[in-house]
Amino acid sequence: MKAKGEISNGGEAMQAFPSFKDKSVDEIQELRKQLLAYCGLDTLAMVKVLEGLKELVE
Repeated sequence: MKAKGEISNGGEAMQAFPSFKDKSVDEIQELRKQLLAYCGLDTLAMVKVLEGLKELVE
């Protein structure tokens, strides 16, 4: 379950960057932290899919 305001999907991630212009330095730092966490999980998912596909063709 996501915490209130936590970035948890690609749409929220895409909306975060344009919102930086309206945020304080502290808010930007928090959004950046959330983006890094979300993108890390997204990248891990892609790696797992690639590993599964490699197993299918070997």
